[in-house]
Amino acid sequence: MRALARKLYDEAVRAADPALAVRRHFDSHPPAELPAGGRNILIAIGKAAPAMLPEAMGHVSGPTEALAVTHYGNGRDIPGARVLTASHPEPDEAGLRAGQQIIALLDGAGAQDRVYALISGGGSALVPAPRPPLTLADKQQVNRLLLASGLDIGQVNLIRQQLSDLKGGGFLRHAAPAPVRALILSDVIGNDLGAIASGPTVAPLGTPGDALALLARQGLLDRLPPAVTALLEEGNESPPAPVAENYLIGSNEISLAAIPAAVPQGWEARIVSDRLTGDVGEAAARIAQAAAQAAPGRPEVLVFGGETTVTLRGTGRGGRNQELALRLAMLGRDWRRPWVFLSGGTDGRDGPTDAAGGLVDGGTIGRIGTAGRDAAALLANNDSHAALGAAGDLLIAGATGTNVADVQVLLLA
Repeated sequence: MRALARKLYDEAVRAADPALAVRRHFDSHPPAELPAGGRNILIAIGKAAPAMLPEAMGHVSGPTEALAVTHYGNGRDIPGARVLTASHPEPDEAGLRAGQQIIALLDGAGAQDRVYALISGGGSALVPAPRPPLTLADKQQVNRLLLASGLDIGQVNLIRQQLSDLKGGGFLRHAAPAPVRALILSDVIGNDLGAIASGPTVAPLGTPGDALALLARQGLLDRLPPAVTALLEEGNESPPAPVAENYLIGSNEISLAAIPAAVPQGWEARIVSDRLTGDVGEAAARIAQAAAQAAPGRPEVLVFGGETTVTLRGTGRGGRNQELALRLAMLGRDWRRPWVFLSGGTDGRDGPTDAAGGLVDGGTIGRIGTAGRDAAALLANNDSHAALGAAGDLLIAGATGTNVADVQVLLLA
C-alpha cells in the first residue's frame, strides 16, 4: 500500500509536466510573427522555469533573449539562455539580483518585441523586487511574518503585491509597450491568476488600503517594519497595468484527474475534494471524516488536492504536508482497517526541508515512540519533520521541476 501511494503521487506529478503543458499551448496557439527588428524576450520564473523555458524557446523563431529564475538545486544549463537560482521560500540577495535583471530586460523592450512570461509557483519569493524605499531586509521580515500567519495564499499575495515592483502587474508596466503573452502553471487552488507567483502579469488583488486593513484585522501591523507600514499608509496605488494574454496551462485539478486511472485492478478511486484548504488541523479532520464514511471491506483510494496553512506556534521544522500527515497519523492510529496516507507537494519540497511531505500509516505513531520521541510534543512545536523522520515516514522526492500545489491520497484496504 505504501508503494502504491507513492506511485499515485508520482503519477500526479507527471501529469503536471510543465514542458508538455507548454507544448500543448503552442500547438494550439502558435506564436505571432515578429515585426521587423523585433526580438522574442522569454522570461521564466518559478519552480518549473527550467522545464518551461527550453520548450518555449523551441516554438519561437528570430532573435531571442531568454532568462530563467528558479530555486537552488533546480537550475540547469539551457543553451541560449541565462539561468539564475535563488532562495525559496525565503527571498535572498540572489533573488534580488535576479529581479533587477528581469526589470532591466523588460525596460529595454520595445513595441516591435514580443515578451513571453512563463510563470509557475514559487516565483513570488524567487524574484523579490522591493518597491522603493523598501529593502530586501524589509521584504524578508514581511515574508517570514506572512508565512507564519496562517493567512491563505490569496491574502498573502494581496499584501506582497503592494510591496513589489514586479508583482500585481508590475511585470507588464516594465514590459510596455511590448505585448506580453503569459503561460501560467497554477499552484493556487481555484487558479486565481492574481495569486500565482503574486500575479506579475495581471491586475493586483487589492490596494494598499486593503492590505493595511487585512494586516490590522490579523493583529500584524505592529510587527511590520516601519518602512512597510509607512508605504502602505501612503496609499499610493500603482498605475493601471497593460493587459496581457494570460493562458492557464496546468493546474492541481489536472493532476488529481490522473490518479484514478493509475489505481490497479481491485481498487476504486474517487476525488473527494480539490479544495483542501485552510488550517492543517481542520483539513486532517475532514480527511478522517471521509475515511469514517467510506464503505467497509472495499479497497478504496480517497483523493484530495489543495493547499493548507500552518500557524507556527513552535520552533520546529516542517511544512504543511508533513504536519498534515502527522496529524492524520495521530487521528488514524486506532482505525480498525489497514490504511496508508500520503500528503506531498508536487514541487518535491515542503517548507524549508528536504522532504516533499509525509507517507504515514497505522504504525507511524508507534514507530515515533519506539525511536524515543513524543509525537504530540513534536507536533505542538511544529516539528513534524523530526517526528516523521523518526518513523522513517518522510516523503523524499527531490525537485520535480513542476508545482501545482499539493496532492493527498488515503488508501483504505
